Amino acid sequence: MSSSDDRPRAPLHRSFGARLRSWFFAGLVLFGPLGVTLYVAWWFVDTVDNWVRPLVPASFWPDTYLPFHVPGFGVAIVLIGLTLLGFVAANVAGRTLVGIGEAMLDRTPVLRGLYKSIKQIFETLFSQSGTNFRRVGLIEYPVKGAWSIVFLSADAPPQVAAGLPPGRFTSVFLPCTPNPTTGFYFYVPTADIVELALTPDDAAKIVMSAGLIQPETLPLLPAPARSAA
Repeated sequence: MSSSDDRPRAPLHRSFGARLRSWFFAGLVLFGPLGVTLYVAWWFVDTVDNWVRPLVPASFWPDTYLPFHVPGFGVAIVLIGLTLLGFVAANVAGRTLVGIGEAMLDRTPVLRGLYKSIKQIFETLFSQSGTNFRRVGLIEYPVKGAWSIVFLSADAPPQVAAGLPPGRFTSVFLPCTPNPTTGFYFYVPTADIVELALTPDDAAKIVMSAGLIQPETLPLLPAPARSAA
């Protein structure tokens, strides 16, 4: 019986190389997300600053009086400006001005449809009381027995429901991997949708990572909420 000293040992250089690879990937996993996040945040701040800079006199910019660049001043101006616009629009005078502007756009053939479409998108995405795309579900797609994550929108409007088979239909958005902003939009029988107790953020993470990043649990909602006939 051979002793433990007789066991074959891996070459020292291969063992050290494996350690280097392990350290490299550990550093990449640790710094990669942080670096990408900081880069995107810096790009956004710098882009907004460059947009706002020509609109604001140089005397208002801190860079005029400081020997170094102060990032984010344009972003602060945009946030303050949007807040003030929202305050004005919430008053009677503001609503009147907005109504006059929308009436003028409504009489312009090309801008009318463009403005209404963009307004509906913004109201859907940023409305605090809306429920669109705040629910997640599963549907059998692309073949029977294969399930895909979808974002639930709203029931089919009467104009669309008139051309569909009898029954209740729900509009869903099927995101693609790894870019969930692209995908397919279609109507599915509401009874065929399995609604999940999953937030849209968690669902987007699953889609973007191709299932590599998952929440701790994926509980189903109670049976009555899973499919409404």
